[in-house]
Amino acid sequence: MALLEEWRAYAYDQQADQNKMQAFWADYFQKEKGVYEQLLENPDEEVRGTVKELAEKYGLDIQTMVGFLDGINDSLKEKNPIETMDEDTEVSLAFDKEMLYKNMVDAKADWLYNLPQWEKIYDEETRKQFYLEAKKMNTIIKPKKIGRNEPCPCGSGKKYKQCHGRTRELEAELQEMLAQQAQE
Repeated sequence: MALLEEWRAYAYDQQADQNKMQAFWADYFQKEKGVYEQLLENPDEEVRGTVKELAEKYGLDIQTMVGFLDGINDSLKEKNPIETMDEDTEVSLAFDKEMLYKNMVDAKADWLYNLPQWEKIYDEETRKQFYLEAKKMNTIIKPKKIGRNEPCPCGSGKKYKQCHGRTRELEAELQEMLAQQAQE
């Protein structure tokens, strides 16, 4: 079993004792915070090494380092081969600062995006802008539904039900007929 599979099997085990998992995640988040504090001190320095070397550098066990690599991978300039990596796989922690900040916000990891090291990287206004952009990244905005008696948005001057609304109604009828035929 690859390292990443082992990490995910343990970290996301649905049958595990909830108290044990809560303690596990609290410990993990503290360790994760420590690594980010160090990385953000020199944000333009590329940190490279094997999984084992980086685990030793940051005082982590291999499993925790794999979890960290899994978490940061979407924020890296070049993704690591996390699906197939082993202890001797060479990895990079060269991250895109803006993407990292936004991903931390998206993950609701306030203990990370509020680290004081960010203040040296981006001013308050920029961080606020990134925060708002990150909040919008996964927001789904449904388009306003057109009422049957409203003017058709195509500009024909007809009511929606007499123009494009009628086309949708016919498409729905056709799909229903085809479904009935398929059942027969």
